Amino acid sequence: MGRDGYNSKKSRGKNVGYFASIKRRKKIKGIFANIILVFLVLFSLGPIVYMIYCSLVHHNVVAQGTFAWPVKFSNYVEVFQKLPFGTYFRNSLIICFSVMVIALVIATLAGYSLAKYKFPGSGFFGILVLSTQMLPGMIFLLPLYLQFIQIQEKIGFQMTNTLHGIVIIYSAFYVPFSIWIIRGFFASIPGELEEAARIDGCNKFTAFLRVMLPLAVPGIVATAIYIFLMAWDELLFAQVLLQKADVFTIPVGIRAFIAHTIARYDLLMAAGSVVTVPVLIMFFSMQKKFISGMTAGAVKG
Repeated sequence: MGRDGYNSKKSRGKNVGYFASIKRRKKIKGIFANIILVFLVLFSLGPIVYMIYCSLVHHNVVAQGTFAWPVKFSNYVEVFQKLPFGTYFRNSLIICFSVMVIALVIATLAGYSLAKYKFPGSGFFGILVLSTQMLPGMIFLLPLYLQFIQIQEKIGFQMTNTLHGIVIIYSAFYVPFSIWIIRGFFASIPGELEEAARIDGCNKFTAFLRVMLPLAVPGIVATAIYIFLMAWDELLFAQVLLQKADVFTIPVGIRAFIAHTIARYDLLMAAGSVVTVPVLIMFFSMQKKFISGMTAGAVKG
């Protein structure tokens, strides 16, 4: 009996030591993971911090690669004096929000249809939509430009040097991938919820509005952020289709500013810092809604 008790205590001691070693290994792995995570965060934020620093020093400091305390706030004043940022911001915001609304409406309805309904050719249509993302957008530049010119000549409807022309192009470009993002969120929602709503008296459309759409808010918000950022940063098509300064977007305006600026890196960095402000505001404001949407969906589920 005594020997059995001794063996039992010995085995318990071994188990305690084994679990302690496992706990110690997990702690060490956690420390290494945190170190790697901190390094990646610093590596990602490094260019942004350096951009802000360069926007607050003299251009000779940036050109020579020396160090100086960032105290030159006049760079931002000079940028606003040399660039009509108000016009550029207005044009970019009009385009981005218009494209976001149009693309979200189309992508939400199409994504819901592809996720919840099977119709003849639905699989082929889904593959066809996704296959459009395999083609580089540059190959559409010349045909679209020629089509816009033909529309202007034959119909008399202005397409180049207009904001609505860019809105049409951006909407067509960002709808296909947006459909697939939202389709995945709708596919993850159990179909029983829609059936329960139908039993309670809802038709297909009201069940979509009252049940399915609120649960897909995280996917819709994520898609909205994607569309806004892509439209905000696009340069190629805007550079070709917008030739008048009063319809320039932010990327086109800064590109034109670079062409007329020699070695003024401080002003370019100041312009880049100003441009990131709306993007950060958009991202963090939508991020709160994204998290609340996920929480609401979990509670309702």
